Amino acid sequence: MARRLTTGAELIDWWAVLTGLWIVLIGPVDTLEWAVGAGAALLAAGAARGARRAAERR
Repeated sequence: MARRLTTGAELIDWWAVLTGLWIVLIGPVDTLEWAVGAGAALLAAGAARGARRAAERR
């Protein structure tokens, strides 16, 4: 149970940082751009989590 909470918290942290970065870099954001950025950030958060876990096993 604790492992799932840790995984979820890490994904949420990555997602929040990457979405915030998207919004800062894109400038004035309308709803569609926000949704696309949030979706892309979610995919990138999953990739970042996987990369960190792969590097941790070495």
